[in-house]
Amino acid sequence: MDISVIVPLFNEAESLPKLHEWIARVMKENTFSYEIIFVNDGSTDNSWQVIEDIKKQQSSSKDSNAAIHGICFRRNYGKSAALYCGFKAAQGDVVITMDADLQDSPDEIPALYHMIKEEGYDLVSGWKKKRFDNKLTKNIPSKLFNATARKVTGIHLHDMNCGLKAYRNEVVKNIEVFSEMHRYIPYLAKNAGFTKIGEKVVQHRKREFGVSKFGINRFVNGYLDLMTLWFLNKFGKQPMHFFGLIGSLMFMIGFIAIIIVGAMKLYALYHGQHALLVADNPYFHLSILSMVLGCMLFLAGFLGELIIRNSQTRNDYLIAKEI
Repeated sequence: MDISVIVPLFNEAESLPKLHEWIARVMKENTFSYEIIFVNDGSTDNSWQVIEDIKKQQSSSKDSNAAIHGICFRRNYGKSAALYCGFKAAQGDVVITMDADLQDSPDEIPALYHMIKEEGYDLVSGWKKKRFDNKLTKNIPSKLFNATARKVTGIHLHDMNCGLKAYRNEVVKNIEVFSEMHRYIPYLAKNAGFTKIGEKVVQHRKREFGVSKFGINRFVNGYLDLMTLWFLNKFGKQPMHFFGLIGSLMFMIGFIAIIIVGAMKLYALYHGQHALLVADNPYFHLSILSMVLGCMLFLAGFLGELIIRNSQTRNDYLIAKEI
């Protein structure tokens, strides 16, 4: 099979028939064999009924080059969960993801497919260079968000969170999209060893039906998720290098400080000067606190190392191919 198209959706019943017809037309014009995987993320409208109707329509057409699959969640779990299930089910050589709101154009599929198959990219991300969203609530925050993501990840994409992306099948089978990490799939791919990541300017269309399902809080959550990924990538396999180093430094600072406090007390007594009791000196308590926190951080790193060493999947990321 040439292409798997994964469409995560939440309350997009009105747009699904048109999206299916558009994808089918593009595939037929380019003689692609394909499957469309609709992932219904707990919609409260009749989206699932529409998907069932599309499936019946495709079955009656007896088109051997096309297949329709539907996955329905019991409730709304989020886009990352939808993509995870879609990736798990995808069978095509090239996997395309796109949103169901008709703001992503299926006409971009042939060019994305060509970049993966002919130009050898592992992943190609769309760039909506000309957008039709609200500038204040989406465009400006999105530019700031992407600038930060480029700095932290080292991946120079203008629109890392674009829903329209293309992947080699091997990529989606070797990354795990969880929580709200769908924003950073290129970074997940890079961390998994897929470093040939490209970008293509794609058409952005105005929403025809319904309203956006994402609020301004996604930018706050996005920064927190980015820091989580950065930390996991840098210290996830070696937690002792982070916690152990900081813990050791804090313990040594506290230990040296408490020696200084004690030396100051002895110096004052030796010269007959008045001095506070060591327990009344605020620096004594700060020193003890520093030593305790240092021990706790060191133990956190040590426990992290024990957990990793006992993990059954600790070395799964090492092997790329076997003969």
